Parts: sequence; C-alpha cells; structure tokens
Amino acid sequence: MKPPFQAAVLAGLISLSSIALATEYNPPEALVAPSSFKGVHGLAVDKQGRLLAGSVVGNSIYQVDIDSGETSTFIGPDQGQADDIAIGPKGEMAWTGFYAGQLLIRDNDDAPIRVIATDLPGMNSLDFNDETGQLYASQVFLGDALWEMDPTGKEEPRLIAKDLGGFNGFEVGSDGWLYGPLWFKGEVVRINPADGTVETVATGFGTPAAANFDSKGNLYAIDTQNGLLKRIDLSSGETTNVAQLSSSLDNLAIDSQDRIFVSNMADNSIQQVDPATGKIRLITGGELAVPAGVALTENGKTLYVADVFAFRKVDTATGKVTDLRRAHGSDVEYPISVGLGKERLLLTSFSTGTLQIIDRNNDSTLQMVHGLKAPSGAVELNNGDIVVSEMGSGKLLRLSGDKLDQQSVLAEGLQGPVQMIRGRDGSIYLTEVAGFLTRVDPATGKLERLVSDLQLPEGLSETADGKFVVAEGATKRLLLIDPTSGEKSVLASDLPIGFPAGPGMPPTGIPTGVAVAENGTIYFSSDIDNGLYQLTPK
Repeated sequence: MKPPFQAAVLAGLISLSSIALATEYNPPEALVAPSSFKGVHGLAVDKQGRLLAGSVVGNSIYQVDIDSGETSTFIGPDQGQADDIAIGPKGEMAWTGFYAGQLLIRDNDDAPIRVIATDLPGMNSLDFNDETGQLYASQVFLGDALWEMDPTGKEEPRLIAKDLGGFNGFEVGSDGWLYGPLWFKGEVVRINPADGTVETVATGFGTPAAANFDSKGNLYAIDTQNGLLKRIDLSSGETTNVAQLSSSLDNLAIDSQDRIFVSNMADNSIQQVDPATGKIRLITGGELAVPAGVALTENGKTLYVADVFAFRKVDTATGKVTDLRRAHGSDVEYPISVGLGKERLLLTSFSTGTLQIIDRNNDSTLQMVHGLKAPSGAVELNNGDIVVSEMGSGKLLRLSGDKLDQQSVLAEGLQGPVQMIRGRDGSIYLTEVAGFLTRVDPATGKLERLVSDLQLPEGLSETADGKFVVAEGATKRLLLIDPTSGEKSVLASDLPIGFPAGPGMPPTGIPTGVAVAENGTIYFSSDIDNGLYQLTPK
C-alpha cells in the first residue's frame, strides 16, 4: 500500500540550515509502493462471477479482477462503507456499514441503494438464506447481537440473540442454521435463527474470523490470530489445516467453482487458496495497510509507521518494510500515531482509546493504557511522563507514575488535536482540526496558537532550523511554517493526501504523517493510495 522513501544525499557544500529552508523540492518519490483498499475486509462473489471486496476505512466496495488483480471502485463513499458483503438469491447485494451502524441493499446494478436498518453500531457480518431470501446480520465490537432483517426495510429488525461473543463472518447452511465464529470465544458455532439456540461446531481457534461452505457442504474457517485456513468436519468437530497464511485474516469467499478467496487487512491482500493442495496465489496486496502517523529515528535510518492494521518500520535507504505488530496476531490496537521517546515508542489508537508503550530496544510491550478519549498522539517529557492528546475531550493529559496511572490535565480547550510532537526547544507542538498550529508549555500548560488559518492540518515535523512542515489535508499540500512570524510557504502541492473521513470517523479520517530528516528530506504517508513518499530538496 505504501511507497518506500529513499534518502537523498546532497552535496556536502550545502549546509543543513539551507536544506531545511529549501522551498523547492523534487516531485514525490514512493519509498513504499501504493496499494489498493485501506484495509480489506468482507468478500463476496456475485451471480456474475465478480469478486467484490469491502473496506471500512476506505469507505468503499471494490471490484477485483481475479486474474490480473486489478481493482476498481464498485460503490464509493459514503454508502460504500462495507465490513461484509452478501449476495441474495435474486442477485441482490447487501452490505454492512460498520461505523455508520447501517445495513444497505441494492437489488441490482441499476437499482438505487436502500438503507434498511440504522442505529446498529458495529454492523459486521450478514448473509441471505438462498432458499427463503431471509437476511441475517450481526453486530460485533461496537455491539454484540444477531438480527433478522427485512430486505424491504418495512419491518423492524428482529433480535435473534445477544451477548454471543462476537458472531463474525457467518454463512447460512443448507439446514437453515447460521454457521460462523465467536470471535471472543475461539469457537465456530451454529445458531438456529428461529429461537437463538447456539451449538458448538468446533473449538481450538486462536481468533476465528469467518466461516463459509463450498458447493459440496464442506465448511472452511479462518483463524486470524494464527493465519490459518481450516476445514471443519461437521460430524466430529475436528479441524484440518488447509493453508498457512499470515495473521490479520479478515474474511473469505468461495465461488461456484469452489475457489477460496481470503482477505488480509494488514496487507491489503486477497489470496486464492486451492482447497485440495493448499497452494496460495496472491491476487493483489501491498506492504502497508493504512499508513497514518510516522516517526523518524534520530539517525534518520528508520521510519516507524502507525499503519492502523499493523505497526511497522521502514528502512529509509532501501524502502524495506518490517512488521513489528499485526492486528489480531499481536497486542497492537489499530494505531493511528507513533511518538518517539528516548527509549520508548508511543502508539495511540483513537478507535480503542489506547496508549501502547513499546521498548525501542527489543520491541516488547511495556505498558497498555486504556480508557482514553480518542487519543490522537503522545509525546514523552524529559522526566519520563507522557502527554497524550485526546481528540474526544480536547485535552492534553499528563500521565505519570510507574504505571502511568496518575492523570492530570495539562491543557484543555483544544479544538480537535490531530498530531503532536516535542520541539527542539522542549515545547509541545500540535495541529488542531480547527486550523491551528499550537504550542504548549509542558511545565505550565500555557497554550499559544501560532497559526490559525490552516485547512485541516494533520501531520507535522520540525526542520533542522526550527521551522515546521505541516500536512494540510484539505488542500493536499505540505507547508513550511515559521513559528515566530507565522509565515507560510508551499513545499509541495497536489499530493495524494486528504482522503475524506467516512461515517463514524474523526474529522481527519486517517491523518497524514510527516517526518523531516536532518538533511531536509521529507517523508509523508498517503491516505489516498496507502503509499509512503519522500521529497528531497533540489
């Protein structure tokens, strides 16, 4: 998904100061190549044989050419937000808007899209009964319930069961029962939609994510934690490993030819698996998923990337990507930003309210702090305390103590804090959705807005001479800002940034990350094509 950055080496006659002040840059160069989707989730093969893939963050449904891997937008924002997709007996297509809390349906390609259920956050999986046309859908993560839906939208949803344990990625069996995984219980079960009776089919999964039948009645399931595709013997509950894939698997689909397709949210990948041999063929994929915040090491050799469905590092000389964490195969929780401490890395996730602290020396997790209100960034103070920006409250919280369980408000009244860094002068600098570049004194909490007319400012980084490079999402530009005078100049424009936020997302959507090396090279992440780019001074 992301393009690799390549470091630029300039003539030694040019000083670092002059590089930092350079106003002309070469065109963006991909360090890590772009990819399709923005995390890929639900899969379906329709009556016409088209492979369809849903993306929640991408806010779209895509059509994927099985042979070439070429992707195109099938249904775009905002109605295209799809965690799962199902095809009905008459060729109708329904899908779940996870953050929007909606279930949508379209009778055919030329028919209008209809919203048939609302106010059900975490709408996750769905399927039709091909014999009766009945439609079922589940809530997971933001809810935990199973419903029968009226495809016409005239009748209210009927609750079948609740508090199941995350009934994800299910399918209707030939007996009319619903077969699928309980995400939080490590089981595959079947549920009677008439009365909600639950029966265990198979156990022993790390985190089961989806289950589907082939034309012969064989049941297949994926284990996202262990990266496995398994076949389940319905009579005994025994499982057989069909293929070893990577962790972060999301969904699977089986077409009329019994070809199995599996999606992976951390790689933006769709793979085809031969159920007889376990042979794997990559249809499409990338090295990054949804790159957001970035942080550059002091020597400029490594760029850390908060990749939403993974946490990764990139070699700035070669563009090589290394996985440090993958969603659901580790303890990472959808990171949106990464801060660089002296010996620690600070990951924040606004979707789970989490601060994760990682040891820079051995990549082990030191602490997890939960219960924060949509944290958007974190920085380390000289004494080891950590300051977290909360988008949900508009506050900067200071966390102290051995367990970081002592909280105090450093500053408040912020209007949508986006990304945050420590400056060379020791101050805290951050961008705000309302258009501000802001400085905060870490000792007193005094807040000073240095610039007030930015258009959706997101990532920021300081140059060698104390200027700031800011990504302006609404204008697709990188700006150079003098914090003393407020003077701005455009470093680059028409960049692949500024993807609109979808339903249920913060105003910034996925924030563009920015980092500046001592030699003036600028790195930025793309929320348009999932690439990682570098700009080198002319």
